[in-house]
Amino acid sequence: MIRRLWAAAALAAAAFPQSHTMTQGAHRMELMLERLEGPAWRVIDPGLVLAQGDRVRFRFRTNFDGYLYVPNQSTSGQFEQLFPREETGRDNRIAAGKEYRVPATDNAFRVAGPPGHEIVYWLVTPGPLTDAPPRFEPPPERKTAQPTMIPRCDDAILRARGDCIDSSAGPRLVPRGEEIPAQLEPAADAGRRDLLFLRQKDTAVISSPAPLSGPVIYEFRLAHR
Repeated sequence: MIRRLWAAAALAAAAFPQSHTMTQGAHRMELMLERLEGPAWRVIDPGLVLAQGDRVRFRFRTNFDGYLYVPNQSTSGQFEQLFPREETGRDNRIAAGKEYRVPATDNAFRVAGPPGHEIVYWLVTPGPLTDAPPRFEPPPERKTAQPTMIPRCDDAILRARGDCIDSSAGPRLVPRGEEIPAQLEPAADAGRRDLLFLRQKDTAVISSPAPLSGPVIYEFRLAHR
């Protein structure tokens, strides 16, 4: 089914009427990770190693129009769709310059499960995959998967700032050969682009030198104890 969706996505990208922002200049995506601290949300370092029970969310913005799909795989192997959410309907369109919260509700998601890296997949397309956004669910045998990478503090940052920062956390391309949920395997190759990953203070910037003509996929590794 997912392979059929990706075939449809390729056709949609070619036929979808592109906006002004879709046809000029580099495409840029900005990601900020926030943690609830008392009554207020605070932007934190993308590589900060979180604690059990922390409540977090993302803020996402682009300089182009498109569609966004965000599934999350926890360290316990459970799968959750963060964007779009059932509670907010099926509309997952994104507009240039507008900021979106992920999860797509007023709620956050709570850090739980074995220590490791939760993997949040970001799938961005210039046109919709289908009229109804697909539901990403892992096959039953993957629900008990154990984490293979334990977060580690960067000693230099720890000494300088007192924060436990895992330099392998944050956004990056999905590495070739990495085991990923079966539903995303066709996307991992179809959605590869020459993306640049930069940091501007606590904001992660993902950019494509050329306007997107098809889907892209990357991951955000969320480290926690």
